[in-house]
Amino acid sequence: MNGSLDGLVIAVPRGALMTETLDRLDAIGLDTSEVRSNDRKLLFGDVGIVTMRPSDVPTYVEAGAADVGITGKDVLTEQPDRAVYELMDLGYGLCRMVFATVDGPDPSAEALRRLGVMRVATKYHKTAAAYFERTGRQAEIVEVKGSVELAPLTGLVEAIVDLTATGTTLRENNLVIREELYASTARLIANPVSHKLKAAAIDAMLEQLRAH
Repeated sequence: MNGSLDGLVIAVPRGALMTETLDRLDAIGLDTSEVRSNDRKLLFGDVGIVTMRPSDVPTYVEAGAADVGITGKDVLTEQPDRAVYELMDLGYGLCRMVFATVDGPDPSAEALRRLGVMRVATKYHKTAAAYFERTGRQAEIVEVKGSVELAPLTGLVEAIVDLTATGTTLRENNLVIREELYASTARLIANPVSHKLKAAAIDAMLEQLRAH
């Protein structure tokens, strides 16, 4: 299977997952050299690749602008209403979604005891809200866009929910992991219509990915 994988359009995530994603696509017969050598270009029609932020991959796949896409489980968990099929755990890009506070006595537990509610900063609003609802704790979710680690250090919140690969940034900011919500790896997703109309090409792609 060469060229554009029998006409499939593939949404590839930029950032931490990109290099290994391109390595996997190379391994199943796609030439990704142009993607690797051009940082600014987003659409590579010759090989059927479109590159974007990981959080945008489900949007493009759901709309049919891409037949299949690769993104992290963290993105899919935060966007539970997207009409896409999750086809395969690709096994790379391992991170953990964690609940963390400053080191020492747990300030979130103290806030719950005194006030009945804790403040939690996160970029993953839906993930955090669902987790605390499921575990029976009252949490006021504060959405932040930048460095989540700053929020508990300045007293904005008692805790954070964030994605970590090594935990180094947490440790450097005197934060400790109190709970792990789940492990996140790269996943292959498909548009439901493409999954039917291009079943042979998608099944072949799956077989080759499993083989590699």
